[in-house]
Amino acid sequence: MEAKPYLRSIELKRDKVACSDDYPFSVPAVRELDFLDFHPDVTFFVGENGSGKSTLIEAIALAMGFSPDGGTRNVRLASANDQSGLAEHIKLIRSFAQPKDHYFLRAESFYNVATYMDDIGYLQGYGGKSLHQHSHGEAFIATLTHKLKGKGFYLFDEPEAALSPQRQLAALAAIHQLVNNGSQFIIATHSPILLAYPQAKIMLFDGSGISQVDYEETEHYAITKEFLNNRQRMLRYLLSEDGD
Repeated sequence: MEAKPYLRSIELKRDKVACSDDYPFSVPAVRELDFLDFHPDVTFFVGENGSGKSTLIEAIALAMGFSPDGGTRNVRLASANDQSGLAEHIKLIRSFAQPKDHYFLRAESFYNVATYMDDIGYLQGYGGKSLHQHSHGEAFIATLTHKLKGKGFYLFDEPEAALSPQRQLAALAAIHQLVNNGSQFIIATHSPILLAYPQAKIMLFDGSGISQVDYEETEHYAITKEFLNNRQRMLRYLLSEDGD
């Protein structure tokens, strides 16, 4: 029997929401949320900045027992002091199976996790070398290839932030290996490279809430394709003084 998904879905506990006009419940993606089902392999969250992707990723992470800064569930960091409080208002609907590995990779606070690893002297899980001795992108890849062991539940918030296009391709391959080894991912991203992962579920966060879209329907794909195919025309438009 297929064990995955470890996390089947989440439900917003509306009866616990005191005021829907308060943040984060005023964000359309949260305001319109009832249930959200996840793919057993990879679910992507996409949308503009401020659409609620990272807010929901954080809420799932906190509800799963991670610290706000990320890392494993053994890492106890909370330098980020602006949590939304959404974690207390969502219900996790899990399967019978339990993942053997967990990790929350949050780009904006990954430096804090790296420092924590140095402070406690735990480096073997990251290839035996301080993450601060890598570039930011190399540290991300070291985490993917050394720390994550498979049969795991992994939350990533904008992992492409420090990755070159070539490194994004390497990350895509590493994610695939982990999926084939029984892992489930939920990833908030702006990367058209990562979004190309086959059969992934892509959830668009916008002013109407959350809806499932195909890869070719995402702005990430459409705008990148249009720019690469019509670079000179788009540059003339973007850089002209009058926009004509």
